[in-house]
Amino acid sequence: MIIASKTYLILLVIWSVVMLVWGLAGFFEYFTGINKPFIELQNKAYPNGVQFVHWLLISLAGGTFLIGYLTHWNATPFAMLILFSNLAILCTIETFDFMSEQWSLKAYITELIFYLATSLFLLNSAVSKSHFIS
Repeated sequence: MIIASKTYLILLVIWSVVMLVWGLAGFFEYFTGINKPFIELQNKAYPNGVQFVHWLLISLAGGTFLIGYLTHWNATPFAMLILFSNLAILCTIETFDFMSEQWSLKAYITELIFYLATSLFLLNSAVSKSHFIS
């Protein structure tokens, strides 16, 4: 179980780097309108304010976990719980208020399960507790 927990923690580090890069790229496109040579990251279905909060929370989640992991910040699990709850609320708003058939209920539920499972892991895992000691 320890190997699985350590592996999951490393996967979360990789996930946080991807989220941070994705969020910053989204902000770049949001503010400049430039999306070349990358794919278009903005979702035209979202109002500008929702799009801004989308990139803000994605960038904060990736950056917070990465910095927390590297510095062994003891509040990282709680900070991620707050960010995941905000991401879940935003995902709910985006899914049910603004999305068309491009986003499915299955993907929505999968995202919420990820937030819940990861929050429980960060708060309860012995590996997580030992890593994020002040």
